[in-house]
Amino acid sequence: MKSLLMHSPIVVAAGWIGAYLFITILPLLILLIYPPTGRDFWIEFSVALGFIGLAMLALQFALTARINRIEASYGVDIILQFHRYISLVAFTLILIHPLILFIVQPETVELLNFITAPWRARAAVLGTLALILLIVTTVWRKQLNIPYEPWRTSHGVLAVLAVGLGLAHGLGVGNYLGLFWKAVLWIAIALTAFWLLIYVRLVKPWFMEKKPYLVEAVRPERGDVWTLALRPRGHEGFRFQPGQFAWITLGISPFRMREHPFSMSSSGENPERIEFSIKALGDFTQGIKDIEPGTKAFLDGPYGVFTTDRYEDSAGFVLIAGGIGITPMISMLFTQAERKDERPYLLIYASKTWDDVTFREELEELKEKLDLTVVHVLRNPSEDWSGETGYVDQDLLERYIPKRRGTRQYFICASPKMMEQVEAALHELEVPVTNIHMEHFNLV
Repeated sequence: MKSLLMHSPIVVAAGWIGAYLFITILPLLILLIYPPTGRDFWIEFSVALGFIGLAMLALQFALTARINRIEASYGVDIILQFHRYISLVAFTLILIHPLILFIVQPETVELLNFITAPWRARAAVLGTLALILLIVTTVWRKQLNIPYEPWRTSHGVLAVLAVGLGLAHGLGVGNYLGLFWKAVLWIAIALTAFWLLIYVRLVKPWFMEKKPYLVEAVRPERGDVWTLALRPRGHEGFRFQPGQFAWITLGISPFRMREHPFSMSSSGENPERIEFSIKALGDFTQGIKDIEPGTKAFLDGPYGVFTTDRYEDSAGFVLIAGGIGITPMISMLFTQAERKDERPYLLIYASKTWDDVTFREELEELKEKLDLTVVHVLRNPSEDWSGETGYVDQDLLERYIPKRRGTRQYFICASPKMMEQVEAALHELEVPVTNIHMEHFNLV
């Protein structure tokens, strides 16, 4: 019993949160050993905020390194959301640091004069400007029409500059980092952060290049969706849990960092042929139909916790999909059909029209292999349509989901608006929050 408790997902997840808080605060606590004396409280407070913010920035490299042990506790989408919000917190703390100094010691405003200021102040100004540019280009990337690949490259460069210049500033001031072992500690933190960046940009692509895939086929599906079938070349591929996703690089070297995340749509029991069903929505996805068989591809995965495999004790599952959100769901159903799972599955699938229902025929065939109920919901039905219409709202859900809400696990994958509405409806229907799982379309 003790062993099971120590390895439960909740305990592991809580452990990672504790580790994050510990690593964030530890450098500050160590800096307080032999601190300078006779300084104003507000000065000390501003310095503390600066160091905490710098430690948070350094930890961002770990959050974006796709470390499997961390990702498996939360899922990539939650980690990236946390990365976005905690970066804003770190930015705020770092910005407050000089503002307090300017108020308490007005003469320090002169340090903003880049020409006359000492190098340590110049490092602080440049590091802050790099951080501001990083935040602005990230929060308003789409409004500024910055393409993903250039943004991702500049994001890494600006992050390195912000942390490196921030550390240089701290070493230059020397009030807290004057002792050799304190300087070594912070340099080690910075080097670890930079190593994680090197791992993501150089080491991981090198491993990916050693395990290429070849495009075996590209076939059209209903709803302007194209299924990309890949076979491993010279290796056995990887096993994945149904509902997970991978980052795909097509036709170019993985060192180019032009990868895109897509859910697997094939069975998790067949690693020798991995399929991705991709809707033609943007520049990259519009070109999937033109990919030639034999094109080399590279995969980084699997990732994600949006999978029925994590809930073997569940009495059954309710899958709620909208449009291309069917992709992880069909992988779950294909996999469980191969495993001859006897539990009940309810799929509520929202589409625009009957012709837009991706995997329409496959779902009918799956009814013969699984205890599967499919409820199609059409926004624009034909005159002879007798099924559900409109949107997946609370009334519709109440008609179909089990009366004993807590006996099922609920998986939702759709547009953000639909997911918000479905999640709110499930809460109103008293579905336990721990039984609701969501997968977002856009991770970047």
